Amino acid sequence: MKYEKLAIPDVVLITPQVFGDERGFFMETFHQSDFEQHCGNYQFVQDNHSKSKQGILRGLHYQHAKPQGKLVRVTQGEVFDVAVDLREQSPTFGQWIGEYLNSCNKKMLWVPPGFAHGFYVMSEEAEFQYKCTDYYHPGSEFSLLWSDEALNIEWPLVNGKLPQLSVKDDKECAFSWQHCPKF
Repeated sequence: MKYEKLAIPDVVLITPQVFGDERGFFMETFHQSDFEQHCGNYQFVQDNHSKSKQGILRGLHYQHAKPQGKLVRVTQGEVFDVAVDLREQSPTFGQWIGEYLNSCNKKMLWVPPGFAHGFYVMSEEAEFQYKCTDYYHPGSEFSLLWSDEALNIEWPLVNGKLPQLSVKDDKECAFSWQHCPKF
């Protein structure tokens, strides 16, 4: 696997080595000691899998009291995946990074604890899988407003249409950048 530190160095793009032929393909999607060497000493305790239709935006989510690191990948379709640094002591505090993840490039993104995370579905539908370093804890979950002007995230909206959001991700429930709890 190739590990590439991005503009926010704690966020790492992981490209697996894929072995394919006329029968299909094989790839290793996780290797604990390699992951620790390139991303840090984290243990995963929960795996999640979601399926969404085109134009759905999930996020930007994070857990404040029980922050989760996430190793994310797409097994069907394509998403634009975003991480926002909420760590006040970080030199990249308030910055975001976005990557296209899809079932063809098979890339994964490591989003460490202390980041808000979300994704926008580009394809007709997408299946999104991720490993978490802490359990889901609804009492400490927050949503950062996806369209906050202070963040200026450049979402590649399909046909320029506004995304479909859950109630918790809508502007009535999500926090603006200036008011969201930070780390």
